[in-house]
Amino acid sequence: MTAHVDLADGTYTAVVDSIEDGLATVFLEDDGDEVGNAVIDATALPDDGQHADAVLSVTVADGELVEWDYDAELTSTRREQAQDRFDRLSERPPSDKDE
Repeated sequence: MTAHVDLADGTYTAVVDSIEDGLATVFLEDDGDEVGNAVIDATALPDDGQHADAVLSVTVADGELVEWDYDAELTSTRREQAQDRFDRLSERPPSDKDE
């Protein structure tokens, strides 16, 4: 299954949202802005990028997602940033009793 996307030829960042029943939902970004999404056969992704929150570089040619490269370093960085945000948000604010 090849996904057709309405994007100009070039390289984009893809983030795997989920993989269910052999299909991967990916969100496509350009300079940090979401520009599209696609549902593709999960086997089109590199083996190490077949998991939720994987960050990949994808090349678009003639409206097709044609080449995928897993970015382990960026995946790890984004995971750490998300965990840090979660940790900060989950801290209980001080109450009047704590003062």
